[in-house]
Amino acid sequence: SIVLGGSLGRESATARGVAIVIDEALRVKGIPLPDATVVIQGFGNAGSFLAKFMHDAGAKVIGISDVNGALYNKEGLDIDSLLDRRDSFGTVTNLFRDTISNEELLELECDVLVPAAIENQITVNNADRIKAKIIVEAANGPTTMDATRIVTDRGILLVPDVLASGGGVIVSYFEWVQNNQGYYWSETEVDSRLQEMMIRGFNQVYDLHISRKVDMRLAAYMVGVRKMAEASRYRGWV
Repeated sequence: SIVLGGSLGRESATARGVAIVIDEALRVKGIPLPDATVVIQGFGNAGSFLAKFMHDAGAKVIGISDVNGALYNKEGLDIDSLLDRRDSFGTVTNLFRDTISNEELLELECDVLVPAAIENQITVNNADRIKAKIIVEAANGPTTMDATRIVTDRGILLVPDVLASGGGVIVSYFEWVQNNQGYYWSETEVDSRLQEMMIRGFNQVYDLHISRKVDMRLAAYMVGVRKMAEASRYRGWV
């Protein structure tokens, strides 16, 4: 909680980090954010905040889902209304008759697909049917390693969970820094610092993905391991 030393912006940090990464991924793909089509699997903390951020930024959120099913409207969903109508468990699709399955949701044609629910949602069984131009992982492990290779070979840009969903961890770090200083930042400052770190992280991973011709997941691991290796070398441990 804020009164016990929590950081402003922490509740929405994961979703905000994903939104920043989506903006960068659209940029490198040459797709304008306004009117970009977005599908989000999951309408919990990360998914609901992300849907709101994307909607407010001018993107067209055409599909969302919860545990009961999924909603799709090619003209864009009324996100504000859906957020208002969620029940105490965070579900909303049970209020509608005309729904589709989570499996069908993943295969919708869109610019950005965001798996923000559970692991192992994109596998070898459906990877060849994914029609998104960009996949941004907000959940932990929603795409298997084999499926990662398949979608990458098909030209789909997959931004891995270790990068895309890092916003929550980053703002937890900010919280630690603020507590050590005994000085607390405004939410605007937290969001600005988060944006700076997410953009830098994305560009480091994307540049390595291009230069080494590896998928974004492997590139993210290479960036992280390289930092550890260089630090160990400078300390004389290797």
